[in-house]
Amino acid sequence: MESLKVGDHMNQRPVTFTSNMPVAEAVERLLQTKQTGGPVIDTKNKVIGFLSEQDCLVQMIESSYYREHIAHVKDIMRTEVLAIKPYTSVIELAQKMMTEKPKVYPVVDDDGYLLGTINRSALLHAIDLQLHAGYKLRAS
Repeated sequence: MESLKVGDHMNQRPVTFTSNMPVAEAVERLLQTKQTGGPVIDTKNKVIGFLSEQDCLVQMIESSYYREHIAHVKDIMRTEVLAIKPYTSVIELAQKMMTEKPKVYPVVDDDGYLLGTINRSALLHAIDLQLHAGYKLRAS
């Protein structure tokens, strides 16, 4: 049977940002990695915020309207981060995602240090693997 723990299905190389990074640079990272958001980390890899495409979109529109180009991640990041632990069940997180907005969750250790991220696609894949494993066992 496949594992149903978040840590076994997370992205171990997520896009990350620093608080002093210009928003334009953060947008480039999002576009290059094709990820919808990622954690903002400090110099010790501790999660201090989260930045999404939506956060950047709002800032980019404001920047183009007001002709301001020097916004930083710290100006627009969310500081209340919904992070999860690697030992969390993917089923539990999937149920949480049905009622909460984030599409991407940072996965952190018990001290708040970044281990990776997990998104809806990864959860669907994990649950699909589990369902297929269950069908194979019943067919045997």
